[in-house]
Amino acid sequence: MPAINANMRRAAAAPAGVAAGPASLEGWVHSTETFGTADGPGVRYVLFLSGCPMRCLYCHNPDTWHRQDGTLTPVEDVLADIASYRGFIRQRGGVTLSGGEPLVQARFCKSILHGCKAMGLHTALDTSGYLGSLADSELLSDLDLVLLDIKAASGRLFHKLTGVEIAPTIRFAEDLAAINKPVWLRYVLVPGLTDNPNEITALATFAAGLGNVERVDVLPFHKLGEHKWRDLGLNYRLEHVQPPSEALLARVRGIFHEAGLLAH
Repeated sequence: MPAINANMRRAAAAPAGVAAGPASLEGWVHSTETFGTADGPGVRYVLFLSGCPMRCLYCHNPDTWHRQDGTLTPVEDVLADIASYRGFIRQRGGVTLSGGEPLVQARFCKSILHGCKAMGLHTALDTSGYLGSLADSELLSDLDLVLLDIKAASGRLFHKLTGVEIAPTIRFAEDLAAINKPVWLRYVLVPGLTDNPNEITALATFAAGLGNVERVDVLPFHKLGEHKWRDLGLNYRLEHVQPPSEALLARVRGIFHEAGLLAH
């Protein structure tokens, strides 16, 4: 769905229960999904923010890499739009901040999450964890769930997939475990890249040892965003890679199950 129109609600009074941040605080919003079912429990309002430090080989949203790919939007406009759905999502889901990498705009995220909690909404953050150091205690206190996308277990493969180092993501995972913040681990299964059993076993062992991973979502690689790479004049290196078979998905989920984790 398109990004929130920044002028759509500017003249409207803030709805009761919406704790908006300072009127001057704005963020780059790429788009929204008002009935998302794949980004946390229940039916969710998903806010996609622009900006990401990673360059993942299988990224299906390269149009979110740069902040200016989005629309500069006041935080009170975002919260007013969320409030228009709260009667439904408060009972059946919540709000998920995604991207891009939402922590590129950590202050904006913090204000949105605080406003969502004031409305009594369940909150989730979909993140790679690479900028986890920007998630301070105030931001984390307004989070009910972290959807943590760990791309690989080894630093070498992680860097090959993303162009950045693995250490910040591992630190963030350990920090979340230290405060017992619920995590759903996300793992994108790409045949020929992220299907090595030893690599997956190492990640499963690490995740099981954290103690706060409630479930693992093994996400099959898809090519739905390939056209975006072409449209942006980018070289899509996975052109000839096919989605994983159901048998491969089952084997990988089995590895996580063997580590004592609930895997889907």
